[in-house]
Amino acid sequence: MSASSFISGKLRFKGRIAVVSIAVSFLVMIIAVSVTSGFRAEIRSGISGIFGDVQVSADGTNYLSDESVISFDRPFMEQIQGLDYVQKVVPAVYKAGIIKKDDLIQGLMFKGVPDGPDSLGVRIPSTVAAQLSLSEGDRMTVYFAGEKVRVRNFTVREIYEAVLGGEDKLVVYASLKDLQALCGLGDKEASALEIILKGVDNTPEALDAAAEDIGYIVYSNTPEGEMPPVASSSYNRFPQVYSWLDLLDVNVLLVLGLMTIVAGFNMISGLLIVLLRNISTIGILKSVGMKDRSVAKAFLQMSSKVVLKGMLYGNAAGLGLCLLQKTTHLIALNPENYFVSYIPVHIDLMRILATDAIAFAVIMVMLLLPSLFISGVDPAKTVKVQ
Repeated sequence: MSASSFISGKLRFKGRIAVVSIAVSFLVMIIAVSVTSGFRAEIRSGISGIFGDVQVSADGTNYLSDESVISFDRPFMEQIQGLDYVQKVVPAVYKAGIIKKDDLIQGLMFKGVPDGPDSLGVRIPSTVAAQLSLSEGDRMTVYFAGEKVRVRNFTVREIYEAVLGGEDKLVVYASLKDLQALCGLGDKEASALEIILKGVDNTPEALDAAAEDIGYIVYSNTPEGEMPPVASSSYNRFPQVYSWLDLLDVNVLLVLGLMTIVAGFNMISGLLIVLLRNISTIGILKSVGMKDRSVAKAFLQMSSKVVLKGMLYGNAAGLGLCLLQKTTHLIALNPENYFVSYIPVHIDLMRILATDAIAFAVIMVMLLLPSLFISGVDPAKTVKVQ
């Protein structure tokens, strides 16, 4: 054991306020990081579940229109499904419809998927169910416009909570075969192919890169002279959502920086008090030949223990609150403004550890400032006073 380590073990830090301040700062940082990760994971999952991470549609047209038709019995399907980062490829058929019940009318987008309800069954969002007073087992009449108006009577099989708020983002799920028959499509035709990814970061750059790779596979497997389908990422469809997430990241960075500075200044004031209380000890250590760097090292080691103590308390409290919110969804949100109905929490241990490490390093660097006080201590004066 070095002399600095031995001396640091004998020093006592009595600034409890500094410890509490550090704990609160790390508590706020853990919550901020977990909530941001939660928003990204929840919204990405919601978009992916509704429209996929990457969409492949015919010749770049809007695949929500009746003119967009793509065959999924194509050579590129096997190659796309063989990509390591592709979880699955889902053919989907879209058709706009109008629900009428008594005097109430609601326009929605119907989506046919392979894992949809059985024939003439639908899953409807809870918002629509509440507006039209529909329950599971109820029948509803739907009108589909086209060259001629088609009428279908569907049965509500399930009511689900919409992840993305807003009526323009609500989708009624039906059987793929029902929608194919309604739109006059073959068994191997759809409005679009929706590709769900795995192991890909929740960033526009990563999503666009995946879409570019998939687009190249589609293009290279399209016969010459035929218009190739176009692949686009969910970022291109929901740029405003991802821009909101980027803005949220900026706010979190500001919070992390502010909390680190607050904790650092509290430790600086606490360390200065310790140095002033031990000024005679510093003088004695310097008088027996101990260098300024070694004396400062002893006080910095003592301070690091205090920072680690506050960090552990803050992490424990922050993780506890995050687990509580994750399991109970105690704090609710308005999905019209925040896209989700509750504060989502995702505990990313790697991001939390990185935040802890960076904040700890910054605080320790800030503590180098008060340690300069040691070089100004004159052993002759301080020891004489004692």
